[in-house]
Amino acid sequence: MAYVVVAHYRCAPADADTVRAALLKMREHTRAEPGNLVYEVHAEEGEPGGFLLYERYGDRAGFEAHAAAGYFGELIVEIVRPLLTERTVTFCQVL
Repeated sequence: MAYVVVAHYRCAPADADTVRAALLKMREHTRAEPGNLVYEVHAEEGEPGGFLLYERYGDRAGFEAHAAAGYFGELIVEIVRPLLTERTVTFCQVL
């Protein structure tokens, strides 16, 4: 069953370029993963530092493989998360 992750990130406007660059690099890696079906990065209109990620995987195992990848740790855990002022993540199974 397909598995979806929707993440909403917010950072200070001064950190937006760094977060944006890391998310776009993450997109390149993720789209090459065998379990990934969709990985979209969105910038909130009128809200500097606001980002929305929409990710779809073939199943939960595909997402877990994604989260275990070395580049996830380097880009998301080490660069993006420390700069965030707000982070919400919703995990869904597609019906």
